[in-house]
Amino acid sequence: MSDARQQILDRIRRATSGGSVTEHPDLPRNYIRHGSLDKSGRLNLMVERLQEYDADVVECAPDDLPACMADRLHSSGKNRFVVPPGLPAEWLASGFDWKLDRGLTHAEIEACDGVVTASFAGVADSGTIVLHHSASEGRRVLTLLPDWHLCILRTSQIVETLPEYFDRCPLPPTLATYISGPSATADIEMTRIKGVHGPRFLHVILVRDDA
Repeated sequence: MSDARQQILDRIRRATSGGSVTEHPDLPRNYIRHGSLDKSGRLNLMVERLQEYDADVVECAPDDLPACMADRLHSSGKNRFVVPPGLPAEWLASGFDWKLDRGLTHAEIEACDGVVTASFAGVADSGTIVLHHSASEGRRVLTLLPDWHLCILRTSQIVETLPEYFDRCPLPPTLATYISGPSATADIEMTRIKGVHGPRFLHVILVRDDA
């Protein structure tokens, strides 16, 4: 370990050795903890934010979900899709080459045209979709390597603010991915490039299950 690094760590230890986060229980928490929008307002804001990010968004009733998914898949012009092992079988329309992820290699995943997953929550304020990587949401690598992502989000999963999302987590998630639109960056010469950190194309089906 370098001398400079050791000095920095020693200073941190000295600064924190006599303190504890529990010494300041009365720190003000003035940030917004709960939103003010009703159900319709949350949904409209979520759609608006997703569309601002260039995501394709459609809505459907629960009973129409398999047909709606099949329509989006056919419209994509793609054929080979990777899916998590816990995705409902009735969602997998016939006529496509489905690759169930039971330990697929990175090369096998990357060879797929797209990925289909469920989701844990949506945060309307930022237009963010949250994955906790359950059996129906899949491993993180599934939503990083394919170029095209179809994500199923139920309207009952949508909250307005980030604190409300955390309130829905019974325990801190072991792993979470926060998706705000298709992958993009403008780090190089302020030119927006899509697909740098994940899929270039994000398609979202909002299932109206809280009517």
